[in-house]
Amino acid sequence: MTILDLEDGVAQSDKEAARKALVNSSLDPSQVAVRVNPVGSPDHALDLEALAKTSYDLVILAKSESAVQTAPLHSFRVIALCETPAGVLAATEIACSAPVVALMWGAEDLMASLGGRSSRGKDGSYRDVARFARSQVLLAAGAADIPAIDGVHLDLGDEAGQWREALEAVESGFAATACIHPSQIRAIRRAYMPTDSDIRWAMSVMDAAENSPGVFVFGGQMVDAPVLRHAHRILSRSRRET
Repeated sequence: MTILDLEDGVAQSDKEAARKALVNSSLDPSQVAVRVNPVGSPDHALDLEALAKTSYDLVILAKSESAVQTAPLHSFRVIALCETPAGVLAATEIACSAPVVALMWGAEDLMASLGGRSSRGKDGSYRDVARFARSQVLLAAGAADIPAIDGVHLDLGDEAGQWREALEAVESGFAATACIHPSQIRAIRRAYMPTDSDIRWAMSVMDAAENSPGVFVFGGQMVDAPVLRHAHRILSRSRRET
């Protein structure tokens, strides 16, 4: 999935040129999301006018803060980007808004909103407030049964760190991880792709479940409905990535 950015990635003086480029682009709409400026900003309505001239229908609403903001976007599928204190605290409400198909969170805008300087400590790990926001968005998405998208890793040279962070994301339940540069794609895909051992385990568990009407023991482990759902997700991811 490619993100075409009309918001923070574009200087104010280049906003109109970016919208014209969007209208003149010819990418596959099923593989594109367009990040638009926040509701209430001077460029938001102009972004929507430009989008109406295209076939793109998946938008990322920057700085989403309420269902009141997302509800009018009923002609689009909306990924609500919760990256302000208000947006994080309203994530549960936003997730239930009709146009919203996924939630995403952003650490740096959140910290800027709070007056902080960095979302991460010296060891590279998230500060507590960022971890809270990340968890809040993940739980809100899960409660609404929609995907959650993890935020970006800003250190382009840290492929190992990107991989570890994406692996932790998939193990926590995120459906995807956003990135800011094509060089990060390999590490993210490697993290989300189940290993051969994972796939063999999942296939064996699902095969064993066919002859087991309820809870059963497999390989010394109790297998119940949550374990079967985990096995199913592993096989689903393996099919998507191949």
